[in-house]
Amino acid sequence: MIGIVDYGMGNLGSVANACRFLDLRAEVIADPSELAACRAVILPGVGAFGDCMEHLAQRGFSPVIKAWIAADRPFLGICVGLQALFESSEESPGVAGLGVLKGTVRRFTIDPSLKVPQMGWNRVRRARADEPMFAGVPDASFFYFVHSYYAAPADPAVVAGTTEYGIDYCSAVRSGSVFAVQFHPEKSQAAGLQMLRNFGAIVQGGGGAA
Repeated sequence: MIGIVDYGMGNLGSVANACRFLDLRAEVIADPSELAACRAVILPGVGAFGDCMEHLAQRGFSPVIKAWIAADRPFLGICVGLQALFESSEESPGVAGLGVLKGTVRRFTIDPSLKVPQMGWNRVRRARADEPMFAGVPDASFFYFVHSYYAAPADPAVVAGTTEYGIDYCSAVRSGSVFAVQFHPEKSQAAGLQMLRNFGAIVQGGGGAA
């Protein structure tokens, strides 16, 4: 089973519906103890970095998610679920992230003709050809974004995808069994559904529904 973490923030319904459409066995979990029955975790997120970290801590998910990732178990972060993996964010100075990945989250400082937040469709280019989460997804496919901040990893080796919006920035990361994206695959039509299908195949160890 894939556990979709409910910590009071995130597009739980959209993610759950996308998994259901793909026949992936997934359930929303609201208590850290429910992770014991899961083979994989999805951490969705919308809203502010600081609120995300506060809610994760209040509901007891922060140490459990860090332990899950340390055990190299399948994990997918979406939007703020990607940002939470880093050490800090310019959105919430002084608030520590999970620190699973080195680096910070920065605010767009770009040409004023480009609106912030970036809201709508944009291309994602693979950083490497063999990324399994992009299997069957044409390079430079469009995905749906809503964000004002972007991840700036300290280690370029974790960058799995990039997007151009005034600057070229990291829009997807991979480290071991952790994969996370700034965009919303659950709202990105065929390309996003294929990415979620790939996650299900990874959870199963190469194919089939989770």
